[in-house]
Amino acid sequence: MYKNLAGRAVLAWVAACCLSPALSQTPQTPQTSQAPTKPPLKIGFVYVTPVTDAGWVRQHEEGRKAVEAALGDKVKTTFVENVAEGADAERVIRDLAQQGNTLIFTPSFGYMEPTLKVAKDFPDVKFESVTGYKTAPNVATANARYYEGRYLAGVAAGRMTKTNVAGYVAGFPIPEVLQGINAFTLGMRSVNPAAKVSVVWLNEWFDPPKERDAAMALFNQNADVVAFHTGSTAVMAAAQERGKMAIAYHSDMRKVAPDAQLVAVTHQWGGYYTQRAKAVLDGSWKSGNLWGGVKEGMIRVGDFGTKVPKAVQDEVLARQKDIAAGKLQPFRAVAADVRDNEGRVVIAKGAQLSDEQILKMNWLVEGVQGRVTR
Repeated sequence: MYKNLAGRAVLAWVAACCLSPALSQTPQTPQTSQAPTKPPLKIGFVYVTPVTDAGWVRQHEEGRKAVEAALGDKVKTTFVENVAEGADAERVIRDLAQQGNTLIFTPSFGYMEPTLKVAKDFPDVKFESVTGYKTAPNVATANARYYEGRYLAGVAAGRMTKTNVAGYVAGFPIPEVLQGINAFTLGMRSVNPAAKVSVVWLNEWFDPPKERDAAMALFNQNADVVAFHTGSTAVMAAAQERGKMAIAYHSDMRKVAPDAQLVAVTHQWGGYYTQRAKAVLDGSWKSGNLWGGVKEGMIRVGDFGTKVPKAVQDEVLARQKDIAAGKLQPFRAVAADVRDNEGRVVIAKGAQLSDEQILKMNWLVEGVQGRVTR
């Protein structure tokens, strides 16, 4: 009897545990409700030249990487390189907007009009026209006071030159470039009144063979230090080859010219780009016009070459602090009138150019050998 009862008990247990579908199911863990993941902010960048190891575009590429490092999976960035200014730029900017990028950076002066045109068709997309000056409700502009760094580089060049002649390889005679040439010359002559600056216009932003040839021509004309406002490292390489000195621009270029580089004027875009991306993410983005410089951390002078004595380095860095503190303004006439290279007074003694006057600059300062060609 006990055996039969035991057998029946076992069968009942098997039926309950193994044959009943309801009892054989694994208990479900209660699901917690989660908010849907917010898609990342898609950000597009348009570059006017290929991405190289140094130069204008390299610094904007470093800015893009800084945004990714700061914001992580909150953003998704992309870039298109080597985009010519004009119709091709409009096509690329429009494509980026159509691909769902809701923040687009267009860092080249010639991208301004294409950016404005595309912005009209995409009112929900935010555009940042870097070096442009025309705004719209969804188009902000930003630029840097490159001339502040140029002035400081001029101080270094003025101290280091032996021939009292510097060369300057320039892209186009737009105000930004004229500001740089003039500030560089004023910086040189602030420590070396005998210094002169010879300018070669290329009417190109990026043409390494032409940039190299222009630098070589300037060296042949007795220049022992050269600065440039173009997009490649060709001028630095030419200086290295000839055993001359050069001012790196945009980036530190000691890899290209370890013996030639005196100092570098570098552009720092990461902070601005990250700030603007954060503003889109939190809904605070507004159109505006920022013109930042040494004080805002957008321009920095440093990366001195091995030939530069510590006393010169200290002098340049002290002047940089003065600019950041507002004690030094490159376009302020302190001791005497500032004249252009045709003898006209352009800054009266005791006066300082306004931002509007600097932005419309169309003259070359005394000491520059060259003309504003149009």
